[in-house]
Amino acid sequence: MFYAQLPAVDAAQVPADGYLLDVREHDEWDAGHAEGAVHIPMGEVVARIGEVPADRRVHVVCRVGGRSAQVAQYLIAQGLDVVNVDGGMLGWEAAGRPLVTDGAGPAQVI
Repeated sequence: MFYAQLPAVDAAQVPADGYLLDVREHDEWDAGHAEGAVHIPMGEVVARIGEVPADRRVHVVCRVGGRSAQVAQYLIAQGLDVVNVDGGMLGWEAAGRPLVTDGAGPAQVI
């Protein structure tokens, strides 16, 4: 059986005004995330799918790209316009994209 390749973009290609869905766990999010990103942990996506916009492209990100690929496949199956962010937040950081934190100390990807 043939499976279509999952649509993906590099972190550097995510538009500054793009919708970025971060599916990492709460501790990962708290340590550092992209400014303006929306946080819905992977385990909550099915229950919170109504929060994901159906009228624009959604860029899904995790730490390295594995969890976000699974979430992206699920959202695509629901008919949404979704791409996986290759390299995840590690790629985001490596591309020099800004990180913010809700806590104390410097933002970092864990």
